[in-house]
Amino acid sequence: MTIRHRALTAAAALVALACAACEPVDDASEPAEDTAAEAQEVEQADAAPEAEDVPREHAAALKQAERYIEFSAFSEAGLFEQLTSEYGSGFPPEAAQYAIDNLEVDWNEQALKQARSYLETFPMSDQELREQLISEFGGQFTPEQADYALANL
Repeated sequence: MTIRHRALTAAAALVALACAACEPVDDASEPAEDTAAEAQEVEQADAAPEAEDVPREHAAALKQAERYIEFSAFSEAGLFEQLTSEYGSGFPPEAAQYAIDNLEVDWNEQALKQARSYLETFPMSDQELREQLISEFGGQFTPEQADYALANL
């Protein structure tokens, strides 16, 4: 089992736990204006895909991609694989590509985040870390993204 597979399994478990814990909370101490502003943001976010005539599955893939990125670091290739995999989300390639194209993420920072995660778990040399970051069985980052991560550790 590769480091990436273990990380993806852990990320999937975290996503499942986070989703299971999402229950409405009646918090009377929250100011009404904050609640109204949050509700308006949610309405705008929900309305945006409909206004653009984005297929439901594409919008769902984007939301899932945002959740994955929130819990773990991904490269574009790794995220695409996770979104389309039968062991991941199982989205069609077109929906996964839409998600990646519309996701607001800095891939260099994702490589740096992944590098830090690898080093916390498995101390390694810079050469080994770079290989892990760019490996098709590891992070699947570009060589440039891996170099950015190493330069910014």
